[in-house]
Amino acid sequence: MAAGPHLEFEKDIVELQEQIERLEGLARNKGLDVASELQDLQSKLEVLRRETYQNLRPIEQVQVARHPQRPYTLDYLDLVFSDFQELHGDRSYRDDEAIVGGWARLDGNTLMVIGHQKGRDMKENLRRNFGMPHPEGYRKALRLMRMAEKFGRPVVTFIDTPGAYPGLGAEERGQAEAIATNLREMARLRTPTVSVVIGEGGSGGALALGVTDRILMLEHSIYSVISPEGCAAILWRSAEHREKAAQALKLTSSNLLALGVADDIVAEPDGGAHADWDQTARQLQRSLAKHLSELIELDMDTLLRQRWAKYESMGAWLGEDGALDG
Repeated sequence: MAAGPHLEFEKDIVELQEQIERLEGLARNKGLDVASELQDLQSKLEVLRRETYQNLRPIEQVQVARHPQRPYTLDYLDLVFSDFQELHGDRSYRDDEAIVGGWARLDGNTLMVIGHQKGRDMKENLRRNFGMPHPEGYRKALRLMRMAEKFGRPVVTFIDTPGAYPGLGAEERGQAEAIATNLREMARLRTPTVSVVIGEGGSGGALALGVTDRILMLEHSIYSVISPEGCAAILWRSAEHREKAAQALKLTSSNLLALGVADDIVAEPDGGAHADWDQTARQLQRSLAKHLSELIELDMDTLLRQRWAKYESMGAWLGEDGALDG
């Protein structure tokens, strides 16, 4: 998969790629032997790409997480799973296409897969509401989770949204209630659950699919209570301070693993997931198989105790003496 649009910090990478392309064109047109020169440039490109992506600032991680050519939920359903059968609707209002879900197989095992879905062009983004679900999207997701619970099958969720849709209609139909209900019901769902942050995990709109036994994050994904721009607008009255906000929010995969929110990081290829969909999918498939096999071995009461303990251990509280506890 071609990387598509280039990010600002990739300028040196792009220039080296263009130099390689010019040399390849010269070799084709003039019949010159430039194999050694190309090999040197390719080696430099690999090193430059690796060093660049290993030293991204938080705001640059945000840019990668939002890259329009990153694989989305339906892409992973095609690359990682087989026999996907999409299920539609919340049985109450309508089918929200910002969330997709249905039965699929992973290594021959049946499970329920649910995730946010963005669009590749303006027409599809309008249909999928830029990956921002309405309450009926969350109710559809919960319906599918309960179906998986009924048949004793695991649930895998993919998180990739700027946040839940904040429009008037969504609020009138109970956006906050739908998210809160998902949080409560996922916490006590009697089946193994794994969530994967594949791009941008924003606010309660992401959390409504994220109360699971294991939380995995792609290496360059982000997960936060608010976007850097929104945080900067609130704290500094200007979105221009988004870089400072991104640093303060601790929203990268490494930050969240250290904080105990994420359980594992799925490595991305040099250049990000958008640079090599197939390699990213292989890494994700291995990670999902590992975590699901561990969870399936647990009896249900143990699974629920561990899930509750996971979330109860997050955060810290001020005791009566003013000291941090937890």
